[in-house]
Amino acid sequence: MKALKVDLTTRALRDTRSFELAYNSACSLIENKKYSEAKEQLDLAKRIGKEELMVEDYGEADIEYELAPVSAQLAYVQQLQGQSQEAMQTYVNMINGQSADLSSLAVATTNLISIKGTKDTADSLKKLDRLIGTTTAPNQLHLVENLDYKLSPWQKEALYSARVLLLLHANKTEQAHELVRGLLGMFPDSVFPVLLQAAVHVKEKKIHKAEDVLSQYAEKRPENSKGLLLALAQIAANANHFQLAADSLSRIPDIQHMPATVATLVALKERLGDSNAAASVLDSAINWWKNSMTEDNKLDILTREAAAFKLSHGRDEEACLLYEELVKSHGSIEALAGLVMTSARTNLEKAEQYEKKLKPLPGLKGVNVESLEKTSGARHVEGPQDMKVDVPEEVKKQKAKKRKRKPRYPKGFDPANPGPPPDPERWLPRRERSSYRPKRKDKRAQVRGAQGAVSRETSATNVGASSKGSQTTNSSKTPAVNAEQPKTSNKSRKKKSRH
Repeated sequence: MKALKVDLTTRALRDTRSFELAYNSACSLIENKKYSEAKEQLDLAKRIGKEELMVEDYGEADIEYELAPVSAQLAYVQQLQGQSQEAMQTYVNMINGQSADLSSLAVATTNLISIKGTKDTADSLKKLDRLIGTTTAPNQLHLVENLDYKLSPWQKEALYSARVLLLLHANKTEQAHELVRGLLGMFPDSVFPVLLQAAVHVKEKKIHKAEDVLSQYAEKRPENSKGLLLALAQIAANANHFQLAADSLSRIPDIQHMPATVATLVALKERLGDSNAAASVLDSAINWWKNSMTEDNKLDILTREAAAFKLSHGRDEEACLLYEELVKSHGSIEALAGLVMTSARTNLEKAEQYEKKLKPLPGLKGVNVESLEKTSGARHVEGPQDMKVDVPEEVKKQKAKKRKRKPRYPKGFDPANPGPPPDPERWLPRRERSSYRPKRKDKRAQVRGAQGAVSRETSATNVGASSKGSQTTNSSKTPAVNAEQPKTSNKSRKKKSRH
């Protein structure tokens, strides 16, 4: 467009009223990270497109479907600008309402998963599975309904990578392995599948395999090795492989002088017990910033940190030189105080000379230093209970006079006639009280056995009764036992059962 001398400003696009030109210009602005201008042109494209479709008698649902790519790009810009909730709402409406073409749905689904992260992993996997087709060929990946031809390679890689990460969070490492193998064959020049392969090994706690994968690829492709070496340094540091982590960071030349890299390297060298190597890292970074002509110079920060490091490791002379450079360049009070402190260990005359430049603190003019040195110093106080404070007698008397409150008695209780004292064991269970007496067990013979069984005595009595009854008439066939023992009533049975 620049070669054709086309004006792509928002004002010019308003005059041309071209939907395609406004949309494509906005996409190019997104790639150049000019998000505010891109949002203006996307709004313009959406307004122009809606007006044109309304002239052609499109309904609201059809207009929303036709302008779905613009809505997806608007939500993406909001996401990049930190407006995650607004972007998420747009994505959810597009997915649930099915008011978008398949490519816009793929973009909305992938971006929604990137916002949600690890929340609701199962639902995110279901949404992605609708876009990924099934195949019988090993390590072959394809999307549904010719979506492979509608998405760019970068978009397809982002979609598949999101699914690998979700599978890892769902602890489905076997499926993640299969998908990573397909990504390595589909995107051989990309770094991200290699990082995913290392992530799968880390999930399986195979740290050495992950380190080998990243190291080998970094050696094969040194031009694309920056991200791999950073990941290798992080994995190695978490596994306490400090030497490998330091070597990985040292292989990235364009970040050696950055404060974050310097601090990490110094910490790793200290873990390895090599303070000399840590000091050399600081010295090389200071030399780089001395020769640098950038506006955002980090020389003061690194010099101050290097001086503190060398002072803590017994390198007093080197720390003194660094503090002296800071005093000459900026003359800050902190640097001057550090210079006096370090010079007092190496050169007392220099310390006294710079000490005179320090401003006296207010309220310290009448302090006798000699008498202060003869004192034993301040005592350590454990807490407020150990501090002795002189309290006036009047305050002590006021504290002694406490207000006496009348006791509150239960309703209807007469304190003059309290009656017998309550049982002290009233809160104990009945079995644990001293007055408890267990009930006697019924030692009478009980019929045991199945239902309908009778004892031997009862059976013998019945046999005798039947033999006698054979000599009598039919009207007197009642057994002798029933004649001797009167039949008990239901009330007496209930009383016995209660006992």
